[in-house]
Amino acid sequence: MPESATQKRSLSLPGGTLELSWSALTHTGRRRDVNQDAVLAQFPLFVVADGMGGHIGGEIASSSAVDRLRAVADKGTISPKAIEKALGRAVSDIGAHPETTDEGTGTTVTGVFLDTSTPEPTWVTLNIGDSRVYLYRDESLAQITTDHSVVQELIAAGRLSPEEAENHPYGNVITRAVGPSDGVVPDYVRLEVLDGDRFVVCSDGLTKELTDYGILHFLLQHEDPTEASDAMLEAALENGGRDNISIIVLNVTRTGSSPLDD
Repeated sequence: MPESATQKRSLSLPGGTLELSWSALTHTGRRRDVNQDAVLAQFPLFVVADGMGGHIGGEIASSSAVDRLRAVADKGTISPKAIEKALGRAVSDIGAHPETTDEGTGTTVTGVFLDTSTPEPTWVTLNIGDSRVYLYRDESLAQITTDHSVVQELIAAGRLSPEEAENHPYGNVITRAVGPSDGVVPDYVRLEVLDGDRFVVCSDGLTKELTDYGILHFLLQHEDPTEASDAMLEAALENGGRDNISIIVLNVTRTGSSPLDD
């Protein structure tokens, strides 16, 4: 099992404080020889990238995206414009390896960042591909991002049920990625910063092996982010571990009031 540790960060907000704690891990799984996932968990940005294409092409794609986004996180203040500029640079990085990458090379990029550019901060999720962001709030779990996949398009068109989608032969086919032949504009969702929220950012290596109810179960069983992510990984491996598995668990504690409470 990979070693992970819970990290923490505190921020002063108008009328109170915000305390974040998080843990991140990535694992090759039981069936793959190479881990083509990459993870970035550096305040204020938490991202999973799942690469695809060739033996090492996917690894190049995911690491290129994460490296470019890490430079954005280093600056501390993040915006959609900065995200998109970084991903554009990652596309150029991917294309700089013609011996190992081609038009089929790319990576998902999915995550959440804390936008502190305004007096009242907000969370912003970003998504390209079929990695996911889940939010645990009010004792329930909701998938915030929408998969960019053939199967999701069939579900949206009413031609496939979620149950049928679980074992569909096109389950691995995504419709958007960061790569030489794709755009670099993610979908965004803006969310309030509320006490008690918990985010799970994960590659499809987790969701192939655990249902949403399974993810919720381990969040309820383990308050600590490291314990929760380790338990999810162990269960995913026991259920087959057919793909690379990456997980970030992020806990939010907010004390005091916010302008939204007035």
